[in-house]
Amino acid sequence: MRICASTPSGEVDSIARAMARSEKRFRVDEANATVPRLQLLMERLQRAALRLHEEMQRLAEETGGSLARVTTDDLLRHRPAARALVAEVEAVVQAIEESGAVLKDIQLGLVDFPAELDGEAIYLCWQFGEPEIGFWHAVGEGFAGRQPLPGRTRLRYLQ
Repeated sequence: MRICASTPSGEVDSIARAMARSEKRFRVDEANATVPRLQLLMERLQRAALRLHEEMQRLAEETGGSLARVTTDDLLRHRPAARALVAEVEAVVQAIEESGAVLKDIQLGLVDFPAELDGEAIYLCWQFGEPEIGFWHAVGEGFAGRQPLPGRTRLRYLQ
């Protein structure tokens, strides 16, 4: 995974591959069962990603370069001790992907679950801080296309 410093969320380039390799389709109750673990994983991930971003920002300032151009390779070349932060980010991303879920955005805490609705492939959509899965969107759409799940009572969600 290549993490770019221009956004704290980084570049999660494995999203498309994760959907393609994931044969699992989640039911809402299955996805909801993962939410407590996802809360813990996403908290760890966001903290590690933020620390990694701060390290990259310091390196950019010290070298007079642009933050957008600092990569994890640059950081590790100048600060080998940052390898632990990179390993933490990679381990949490891997744990999320191994569950069958798809990490969409680290900074926003977005995770999608491949599913079906009325015979169509969709994503069940969860954002860090939400108590349960309450939204879905078409595979070709993202967070902006989120719609409430049919028959769900309206709870307070982050949007």
